[in-house]
Amino acid sequence: MTIADQQFQSIIEDLANARWTGEVQAVLSGYLGSPGHVEGVADLVTALRQRNPDLVYACDPIIGDGNGLYVSAEIAAAVRDRLLPLATLATPNRFELSWLAGAALETNTAILDAALGLGPSRVLVTSAIPMMSGGTGNLYLSGNHALLAEHRLIDNPPNGTGDLLAAVFLARLLQGLSEERALQMATASVFEIIARTAKRGADELTLEQDASSLATPMAMVQMRRLLHPGQVRRR
Repeated sequence: MTIADQQFQSIIEDLANARWTGEVQAVLSGYLGSPGHVEGVADLVTALRQRNPDLVYACDPIIGDGNGLYVSAEIAAAVRDRLLPLATLATPNRFELSWLAGAALETNTAILDAALGLGPSRVLVTSAIPMMSGGTGNLYLSGNHALLAEHRLIDNPPNGTGDLLAAVFLARLLQGLSEERALQMATASVFEIIARTAKRGADELTLEQDASSLATPMAMVQMRRLLHPGQVRRR
């Protein structure tokens, strides 16, 4: 069920006018059910930045997966045109980045190039091209780093893994961790939770049972430094 645009806008206005908005350090947006919802999020981020110019806005553009768009093209275009220009961090999966960039992404070099042109200064791409056999990767690009965090691929993972990674990675950055350490820990947390959820045979992420994986993940993550596309272009 999608909230009516008018009701959604009312919620946005209440949030923007709350007494505690000056304390907000970050906003994370995810699935949005209409172009009106997209406009509401853009309004909220703009209003909060008037009070805190350093506000971090993380845009998780939940618009589709390998099977195609699962929102309308109008919503997807609104996310691209209205939210990404405001975002500090974007966290698309590889399909979403391909759609947003209008390019096929068959290599990590192509993913990095698309991420560089997306707009936000930080881009975290899930389902990147793995370099280890039987693995999957999260590829991260910022002005300082081009990093690939890899772990073993879990078959038939539950829904919501990309949402979880975006939230945990943002939380680690707000905690003050370096980008590389935040990526490593967020990737480890999500991998542990996926693996434990699969072992239980559950079809939803078992977050309550696996709170320790969010706080102190122990899973091994292979970290690789890649050639930053900005360095290539300066040569």
